[in-house]
Order: sequence, then structure tokens, then C-alpha cells
Amino acid sequence: MLTTRTTRCKSCLEPDRVGALRRPGAWPRNPLGSTWMRAPCSALKKMAGFPGLFPADVLPALLLWVSMWGSPVSGFSVMGPAQPIKVSLGADATLPCQLSSEQSAAHMQIRWYRTQLSPAVLVYQDGQEQDGEQMLEYRGRTELVEDSIGRGAVALLIQHVRASDDGQYWCHFNDGHISREAVVELHVIGLGSAPHVRMMGPEDHGIQVLCSSGGWFPKPRVQWSDMAGEKLLSLSESQTQDGDGLFHVEASLVVTDSSLGNVTCSIQNPVSGQEKASAIFLPEPFFPRTSPWKTALAGTLPVLVLLLIGISYIGWKEHKAKNGEVEKRKKASDERDKVAREKEEAHSFKRKLAEDLKQRKALYNKDWKKALIYPDWRKEQFERVLVTENHENVHQNNSDFGKEPQAVLCKKQGGGNLLKLDQKGFTKGRYYWEVDIEDTDEWTLGIYEEPTEKSGLLSDLEKMKFNVLEKKGCEYRALTCSRRGIFHKESLLIEKCPLKIVIFLDYEDSDISFYNMTDETHIFSFTHANFSGSVYPYFKLKSMEFSPSA
Repeated sequence: MLTTRTTRCKSCLEPDRVGALRRPGAWPRNPLGSTWMRAPCSALKKMAGFPGLFPADVLPALLLWVSMWGSPVSGFSVMGPAQPIKVSLGADATLPCQLSSEQSAAHMQIRWYRTQLSPAVLVYQDGQEQDGEQMLEYRGRTELVEDSIGRGAVALLIQHVRASDDGQYWCHFNDGHISREAVVELHVIGLGSAPHVRMMGPEDHGIQVLCSSGGWFPKPRVQWSDMAGEKLLSLSESQTQDGDGLFHVEASLVVTDSSLGNVTCSIQNPVSGQEKASAIFLPEPFFPRTSPWKTALAGTLPVLVLLLIGISYIGWKEHKAKNGEVEKRKKASDERDKVAREKEEAHSFKRKLAEDLKQRKALYNKDWKKALIYPDWRKEQFERVLVTENHENVHQNNSDFGKEPQAVLCKKQGGGNLLKLDQKGFTKGRYYWEVDIEDTDEWTLGIYEEPTEKSGLLSDLEKMKFNVLEKKGCEYRALTCSRRGIFHKESLLIEKCPLKIVIFLDYEDSDISFYNMTDETHIFSFTHANFSGSVYPYFKLKSMEFSPSA
């Protein structure tokens, strides 16, 4: 199919004879949409030999108009193929386009487009393809064949043609202020799968047959026929389109004539005329029949049915009673067996868990000092001590270093409450105690060590040594400090905020370990505390504070 349009100025449009807008100089179209083809002047001159064809005063003016229309002022025209280009789905399509008269198009801008100039299918300018205006669906799939561009012949190569590529393509040449274009029609042919024909069952005194197939483009035609080639009308037909634009068709047929034998389903591509067909044999016994003896049986059948129902009911009652008793005994036996099996499995599983736990605990007890897990098992290696509040001695200034160096518990709404032990202090052995800190923003807990010999002077306070964990906001750190300052500090990363912490003190090994009892994970251990004096618990709902001199 060839349609040519001529443009001198892209911004100027004028109405043609049917009222549509066209570019100045473009060929006018007839009301049916086809292009008015140019008639050679020689042909019109021959028409002059037929005096009855045109009035004598009209023919000279018509010859003058045609000679002006075909004058070389336009410089060139564009031609495309007269017939549509047909390409199979997935193949490569080549759409040719030719300048007339023959001349080089290397210096021109060549644009292939669909419905609008931009974005385009392909743009060629300054001797190379331009990607800036190209439509996304054509990127990487198009190429301009420019082997004969010196003679004005170019072609658009579309690789791996899709169903969406079907339709019209405009070949547009631009040389300065002069533009010409022609349309090329591309027909994509998708040949689908062979029809799948199957019987669906009895329907309206006949047999319903279903035919289905997919992968067609454009929309295919479905036709049923018998062995003689006579066409049969479909009962129903549906066609759906998938995401790739391909059609899936289903058609059904009800065959009531048992003598047909075979029926054939044919699916045809309307563009290429190619078709695929499948037949199915319909055996005559599959068709419903009306036998003569059925009429005679209709009178006696009710009596026979009632008699059979009565006999069957009595037999069913007896059989049901027997089966019910058997099922009842079997069900009771199955229930007993099931309970016994479940009980045995539970005992076996419990014994296995106990043995596994015993083995794991034995392994843990062999080397519990190195294992930083299972704080509940670790407690078995330590002696539990109770730490209570002492209200007799309260520090009003809330300082970490008072005249009496003892563990301090500072409550949120008051001063400091002392923690005391049932004994004077830890000088040997292994002990643990638990502290409920709940969801508190600031606290300090751990132990402090008093010097062995006391002089009663302030220097004794300076010799006090603290090994504590400290929380301030969302930050945690481990501190070894005294009044003189911090000897060691280390920031800690605790994933789950602890609500209860257990402290393990091993005096002989100089080890203090902290565990988060919320998720039973190890927090931190002071492994080289080097105790020499008495050790006391320490807890305070406040972070550590140091004197200015420190």
C-alpha cells in the first residue's frame, strides 16, 4: 500500500476537499481514504482526442494545473511498496522506502514514525541514528538499512517482530524546508497452535464438542465442518488476548446427528490465509437414544422401583446395624491404640529430651567457666546471696563516694538507699545475685572493692575500686574506676534492653560476669579484677559521677 504526502512547512496546514486538514502540497485524498494518484500530462493530452470527455474550455486549464503540479519545484517525492509487508511473528521485517527522482539522501533527515512525528520509531540525521526521540518499545530492535542511501533507497529493519508492531509506518524525508513522506503497511502474522478438540459430554439431545487454540494474530476465524465439508454453526465462541497481544480462541459445537462420524475444527489466519485443523470422531453409541421398550417399561417401572426400594430398605437397615456395631468396636480399638501410641511417643520424646539435656549439661559443667551461655545452669556453680535495702544510712548528696563506702540504691523519687549483705563482704568463694532494673533510662550496677586496711582517712575512699555496668539513655558501657578516675571503659552493644540482670562473682578467679535475663545472653565480664580486699554489691539508679579533681 502506497500513500504519499508532501510538506513544505510543518506548521502550515490547509483543508482538503473532504474537510480534513492536510499539509500544503500534500496529495489530496478521496472521500474513501485512498490517495488521488497523479495523472501524467501525456494521458490528459490523449483525452483531448475525445471531444465528449471534457468541455473545450476546461481541458487547457486542467493541463496547465497538472503541469504545475508535477513540476520539479518540489525537488523529490517518496515512494513505498504498493502492497502491505507481511511478516511472521518473531521474524525480522524490512520496510523499504525510495526517493523519486533517484538522488542521494545521505544529507537528509530520515524519520520513521507511527501516529506522530515524535517520539519516532527511528531517526537518522547527520549520517547516524539518533536515539533521543526513539520510542522505548523499538530500542535495540530497529536499524536503518542504508546500503543504497546514495540512490535514495533506505529501509527500516525491525527485529523480532511483535504483535504490537502491526500497522502503518510513515517514512519521512526532510531536506531543509522541504519534506516528503510515504506510508508503509506492516501485517504481522501469528500462526497459533493446532486446535485441541475434545468431547465435553451430552448436551441438548446431542454431544457438545469444544475446540481451543492459542498464539494467533490477528484475531483468527473459526469454522466447524463435517466429513462432507459442510459448514456447521458454532454454539458459542470466545476470543481473549494475552499480555503479548496474541489471541486465544475457544468455540463449542453441539452435534445431534449421530451419522456425521467426524467433525473438524479449522482456525484460519485472516491475513495469510493459513489455517490449522483438527478432527474428532464421534462414536454413534455416545449419542442419547430413545428405545421402543422404554414406553412399555414406563408403566411397570414404578411398581418395580417401589418393590426394590422396600427390599433394599430392609436389607440396608440390617446391614447398617451390623456395620454400625463393627465400626463401633473398631473405632474403640483404634482409639485405644492411638492413645497408647501417643503416650509412648510422649514418653519416648520426654526421655530423649531429658537425655539430651543431661548430656548438654554434663558438657557444660565440664567447662562452664569458658561457656558464656545458659545463666540458669551457671547459677548451680555459685551460691545465691540476698541483697536488701538498708534505710539506716542515707546519703543526702547522692554522691558515688561518701564517708561510708557502701553499695547505693538511688530511687527515682528520693535519695540513696544502701544495699547491705547478711555478712560483712565477699573475701572468697563464688556468689550471684539478681537485680530488677525494669525499663529505667539510667542506672549503674556491679561491685566495689574496699581496701584491706582502713585508716579512716579520705585516702581510703580514693582506694575504693568499682567494676560496674552503666546505662545512660540508650548507651551502655563497662567501667573500672575509682575516685581518682576511670582506669578502663568499654562501650557495649546490647540488642535487647535488659529488665533483669544477674551478676556472677568468682573471687578466686577475679571474674565478674553480667547476664541479661530478659533473653539469657551474656553482656560483659571483668576477667582480671585482681581482688585483694572485701567486695560488695553496688547498684544505683543513676550513672557514675566523679569529683572535679578526678
